[in-house]
Amino acid sequence: MDRTLIQEILEVVEQAAIASAHLTGLGKKDEADAAAVEAMRKRMGLIQMQGRIVIGEGERDEAPMLYIGEEVGTGSGPGVDFAVDPCEGTNLCANSQRGSMAVLAASDRGGLFNAPDFYMKKLAAPPAAKGKVDIRKSPTENIQILSDCLGIAISDLTLVVMDRARHKDLIAEIRSTGARVQPISDGDVQAAIACGFAGTGTHCLMGIGAAPEGVISAAAMRALGGHFQGQLVYDPAVAQTQEWADYTKEGNIARLNEMGITEVDKIYEANELASGENVVFAGSGITDGLLFDGVKFEADCTRTSSLVISTLDSSARFTNTIHIKDGAKSISLN
Repeated sequence: MDRTLIQEILEVVEQAAIASAHLTGLGKKDEADAAAVEAMRKRMGLIQMQGRIVIGEGERDEAPMLYIGEEVGTGSGPGVDFAVDPCEGTNLCANSQRGSMAVLAASDRGGLFNAPDFYMKKLAAPPAAKGKVDIRKSPTENIQILSDCLGIAISDLTLVVMDRARHKDLIAEIRSTGARVQPISDGDVQAAIACGFAGTGTHCLMGIGAAPEGVISAAAMRALGGHFQGQLVYDPAVAQTQEWADYTKEGNIARLNEMGITEVDKIYEANELASGENVVFAGSGITDGLLFDGVKFEADCTRTSSLVISTLDSSARFTNTIHIKDGAKSISLN
């Protein structure tokens, strides 16, 4: 990977966001996902690289996929591995709710953990708390550490947790400390990354979400210098999801073993989930969110708001792009 790829990677997520945004609020989550997938695939195909999808839409997902192992790009140039979620938060997009975005992580070959379509216990926190909070500690302990590291009273801390039945006890414990809980219905990637920036009002992400999105979050947090840890969840009794109604703990362990994951309880650090020498995160808002605005359609242009975080030059670029339509007559600055 090199810096010349960053602009093209930005355009990949922009085009995916625009494609999905045409279906925002129409209740068509699968169609929005399909539109984003095809736009992302088409733009990736123009990049001079030997690209490979290592994390796609999910092995068990029946939605349209950029499938694991799919080759993208022109077939010449650097080898690049991608973890993609063309429409992260399909329900959010379908219902015109906050936080949906097109997102990907990229790295040199072999630089991204091939996360299976499992669940993952996650802990994301600001750079000041890196290596001090720990997923092995209780929520109460980590909240006190966060307070000490950030110099913020516990009562002023806000922790994001997915609004799921499995998090009932977690939410109760967080609130018992006096800290605030911000439940979200979907889209924990943006919440995790928001922990890496001061001033977002988000101080920590705790709880269980999808493992592939954990790798994407880890790539961004590694580049930001923030804290991210993940631990695979394979027990249906812990995941508490209808999707795993017919799965067993033993069966899931066997499947992980078949994929070469023998340390099923291993706790992964950000630099293990995104281990490449060069790592890039890119996201573009479909709907408005914590970090950037959603796509805005106007008479003469389409506006996108995006973020690219890179270890190549230790940068985080917030980008507002005006995509000018043919025959445009008047384009405002804002």
